[in-house]
Amino acid sequence: MLAIGCDHGGYDLKLAVMKHLDERGMAYHDFGCDGSSCDYPVIAKTVAEAVASGEYERGLLFCGTGIGVSIVANKVPGIRAAACSDTFSATMTRAHNNANILCLGGRVVGPGLANLMVDAFLDTPFEGGRHQRRIDMITELDKR
Repeated sequence: MLAIGCDHGGYDLKLAVMKHLDERGMAYHDFGCDGSSCDYPVIAKTVAEAVASGEYERGLLFCGTGIGVSIVANKVPGIRAAACSDTFSATMTRAHNNANILCLGGRVVGPGLANLMVDAFLDTPFEGGRHQRRIDMITELDKR
């Protein structure tokens, strides 16, 4: 199950991705917003906490650039959120960084590319191995 959310800058892209998720038969919970002006830190924190708690396996966040929501999400211990704008980065953030939230910019990528990136993020497993040591280092930072 995915946790998803956006601010007004990412609203249209979120809707397009939700349609794609429906077509894939993927379950998700939409934490908002409804398209009206809102503060991205509120939505990003809510989604990040839902993922960090284990209630949701992964998350998708959307704002104008993907950067704002990624900054907020990464403040929550246990979250590895990545703002991506290409499929290679979306693939590698799962394979090497075990990212659990993908952040996309509604003013940066269109729906076609966003759907490809979401597929890459959802379908790519974490490789583990030598990358696990680095994830463990990140996890230690969360404990500070």
